[in-house]
Amino acid sequence: MLARATPPARSRIGRRHVRVWLTAVVGATVVGTGGYMLLLGWPFWDALYMTVISLTTVGFREVHELDLTGRIWTMLATIAGVSIIFGGVGIMAETLFSDASSDERERRRMTGAIQGLRAHYIVCGYGRVGSTVARQLSVGGEALVIIDVNPASLVGARADGHLVVEGDATSDATLRAAGIARARGLVTVMDSDVDNVYVTLSARSLNPNLFIVARASAEETESKLLQAGADRVVSPYTRAGRHIAELALRPQVADFIDAALSHGELAFSMEEVAVTEGGPLAGRSVAELQHDGIHVLAIVRGDREYEANPPADRRLAVGEGLIVSGAAEPLRRLRERS
Repeated sequence: MLARATPPARSRIGRRHVRVWLTAVVGATVVGTGGYMLLLGWPFWDALYMTVISLTTVGFREVHELDLTGRIWTMLATIAGVSIIFGGVGIMAETLFSDASSDERERRRMTGAIQGLRAHYIVCGYGRVGSTVARQLSVGGEALVIIDVNPASLVGARADGHLVVEGDATSDATLRAAGIARARGLVTVMDSDVDNVYVTLSARSLNPNLFIVARASAEETESKLLQAGADRVVSPYTRAGRHIAELALRPQVADFIDAALSHGELAFSMEEVAVTEGGPLAGRSVAELQHDGIHVLAIVRGDREYEANPPADRRLAVGEGLIVSGAAEPLRRLRERS
């Protein structure tokens, strides 16, 4: 099940109280000044000065001699000032405490949600490439966790509805916090090739069964990532160049494949499924799948050994993989049963 995050809730109560407090300060100043002017007949600047020193309880000296009315008005202004001061301190403390508590509650909620994940994906780095990877995984219905050390990137990830872990992805503790022991796969697309190699090494040691896809900016880094334990290595620049060439040579083919692989764009799609012991595919023939509306494009044996367009009487063996195409609904049912 896809787990999504919600942006942390900030204290609206504290902010509303701040606005009320500011209104009270301005109001008390206006009322106090008007009282000295109307009740005692003082000029504006004398009345404003007396109001300010009374509200702030500074009380340097009286501008003019006060009669009983003036003294009562000054006492009221002083009481109002004390109330505003202590009220302001309380509001600021409440706002700070509320925001800190909100952050702590959000961290606990996020940690609990991540601890409940199984067979999820971890995406290390939420830049332009990482955000695209996360979006495609989410559209495909996969649960995922974002790891990034940049707070601004994490704000964007939360806004996009993802669970996040703030920290250095090269740290084992950070990977454990993202649930790497229970994860299905990890995608590391950080800007630094060195970091991607280190993350791959750490992730492989923490979860030997993890499927790891790593980004390589430099061509010589690809072999290092494979040696470190990556299952697939992608160079965005090389892949972009190939795709541009395909668009120039076979634009309709390239557009169709892109649309078929992009969940939700077509009613027709492509998938890969595994033939497992005791699963619904073991021992079945290609013809039987075709009868269900699923077309077998290729059977995968071993590491990238493809048997394209298998005959109808070909029986499927445990350990093989299938690249299939068909309507989205039959493929969804096949994926859920496998």
